[in-house]
Amino acid sequence: MKKIALIILIALVSIGNAFSQKKSVKLGLLKYNGGGDWYANPTSLPNLITFCNKQLGTNIALEPDEVEVGSKDILNYPFLHMTGHGNVVFSASEQQNLRAYLLGGGFLHIDDNYGMDQYIRPQLKKLFPELTLVELPYSHPIFHQKFQFPNGTPKIHEHDGKPAQAFGLVYQGRLILLYTYQTDLGDGWEDYEVHKDSPELHEKALEMGADIIQYVFMIN
Repeated sequence: MKKIALIILIALVSIGNAFSQKKSVKLGLLKYNGGGDWYANPTSLPNLITFCNKQLGTNIALEPDEVEVGSKDILNYPFLHMTGHGNVVFSASEQQNLRAYLLGGGFLHIDDNYGMDQYIRPQLKKLFPELTLVELPYSHPIFHQKFQFPNGTPKIHEHDGKPAQAFGLVYQGRLILLYTYQTDLGDGWEDYEVHKDSPELHEKALEMGADIIQYVFMIN
């Protein structure tokens, strides 16, 4: 665990330096088993990255890397994104790998693309049986980075008509995992032609995504 933590710490420092020195860095898109469409929203991350590069001054490579949940390569990505509509299954070895990654300093953002909720929650409980998935208060700093969201994560798509929520797993005072539910930020990040969201909704989704990036990488 100490070795993994050191590897991720080095990666975080490298990324911090990369942002300040304008070197390109990459985000990771988590590839998982179970039949869920982990590859959904193919234009979402490139659009978010473009927005962050413009608004936050980052220099993130436009195409994220696909990385399997059980691969040691996840250590190369202090920020992982996960999405989909359906089933999610983490094997015992994948659980061990992802848990070590998160406890060692990594971060995972899960965005329910409508239909993932009933599958991901049991997997998270197996991943961290000692932790409780808690709803983040509106005062949490993740909602108050460059862009202000006094009412928490914005509602992008209606789906069941429930309010948008942001949940987190917190380990030793650090937010290690963010789960956005009933908001569908990823859909909001996509090209206009995909969902034909209004410019206002598209912008709000991108702004919330940028706040997540800024919070995780502590970009001033």
